[in-house]
Amino acid sequence: MSFPGKILVLIGCAACSWVLSTRVAQAEVMNTLPASVQRIVDGHKISAASFSAVVQRIGADQPLLAINPDTLCNPASTMKLLTTFVALEALGPNFRWLTEAYLGGTLLNGTLDGDLYIKGYGDPYMVVERFWPFLRQMRQQGLNDIGGDLVIDNSYFDLPPIDRGEFDGQALRTYNVVPDAFLVNFQAISFIFNPDPITNRVQIIADPLPANLDIRNRIKLDNGRCGGYQNGIVVNAVDQVALDSITFSGRIGSRCPEYRLSRALLSAPTFAYGVFRSLWEEGGSSLGGTMRITEVPAELEPFHVMKSVPLADVIRSTNKWSNNVMARHLLLTVGAERFGAPATVDKGRRAAIQLLAERGLDFPGLRIDNGAGLSRNARISASSLARLLLAADQSIYRAEFVSSLALAGMDGTMRRRFREQSLAGHMHLKTGRLDDVFSMVGYVRSRSGDDYVVVAIQNGVDAHRGPGEEAQSALLKWVHEL
Repeated sequence: MSFPGKILVLIGCAACSWVLSTRVAQAEVMNTLPASVQRIVDGHKISAASFSAVVQRIGADQPLLAINPDTLCNPASTMKLLTTFVALEALGPNFRWLTEAYLGGTLLNGTLDGDLYIKGYGDPYMVVERFWPFLRQMRQQGLNDIGGDLVIDNSYFDLPPIDRGEFDGQALRTYNVVPDAFLVNFQAISFIFNPDPITNRVQIIADPLPANLDIRNRIKLDNGRCGGYQNGIVVNAVDQVALDSITFSGRIGSRCPEYRLSRALLSAPTFAYGVFRSLWEEGGSSLGGTMRITEVPAELEPFHVMKSVPLADVIRSTNKWSNNVMARHLLLTVGAERFGAPATVDKGRRAAIQLLAERGLDFPGLRIDNGAGLSRNARISASSLARLLLAADQSIYRAEFVSSLALAGMDGTMRRRFREQSLAGHMHLKTGRLDDVFSMVGYVRSRSGDDYVVVAIQNGVDAHRGPGEEAQSALLKWVHEL
């Protein structure tokens, strides 16, 4: 054997020895936090019982680290990982929702002598950019003027009345929007505020602008500084039930830049009607009547059918941007597909638990609640979430699932975190935050090239205010250095 060959053998043996020693070390489950993380925990006086974590190399037989792994925790928005995994496994990445239009009368020379029915089947992503083509395509099929009403059939979801403000008293916040089988633009309006020193007024632009929404502008311009909560803008709904009138007041500096905020107004059907009327009339068409809510008569045949974007795209938006109502629609859809319409939350929960069991995933104490994590009652353990991620890694839909998570330092809710060059792009993560809850869950690529599942959850006083994120960020960095 030549000398270079001996060098190669020696190096190879050294590498084997190093890998072997690493694997032996990983065979021993750590039940204490790494020193870099423990210093933060001690510094913030974080209770040991409030912190749960599991770290496991993909391909390993057991975790590298397990801290309170079986404690049931509120996972906040990381519960969406379970919901999106179940949806992918149950429905497949190319599943699409339908939205159907029916003519309740005779169409002659572009005029419908009757009502236009629209039936929704829970499309979670009927944003304005997709709703407008839906209307345009009906015009292309010859419908221009509607003599009767717009009739909305949202019976595919069977849900009890839900108080949008029940969770935290913030009924206008977009994260509190509740599911509806015909939901347009997440029921959200983006308000743009432009101070104009010349007219001494603040211009307000609403996008979209429902025809049935009343906007009252009482904002005053002054020479004060910019900043403060909502740039000094105060938002109030005139009618706390109908939510069909909104008042903006307060003071804003005349030299302040454009400011934006989003709010959810009206009910899902009245919002859909208002946006429909605005877009329909903008296109030069007319709607003679108003709005009604009832089921489509059985004898009618669809006039136009629109398919949603594929489920793979839906879960990307759900996880990357932590969209609550999209996650809730996914759970409802899974239930309806497995047990039949109408969709109910109970069917969704039962379908999810059945599917997990079929994949060999029994999660003791699991409480899914609404599937979005916007809940004080949802519960899951760190070990269960770790097993879920390991199962997803072995799924035929692995690529779709992993790519739905936010990429550290690059996109989604992680776009401003871990932006250091050595960390950006090395973590696919889902975060969760509620009062007294903070969690980070996902996949981390280590410097050595191994992939790890990481679950970190803290439930405790003020966990959401910084200490939880700081400790969990340190844990993720420690995993990356392995």
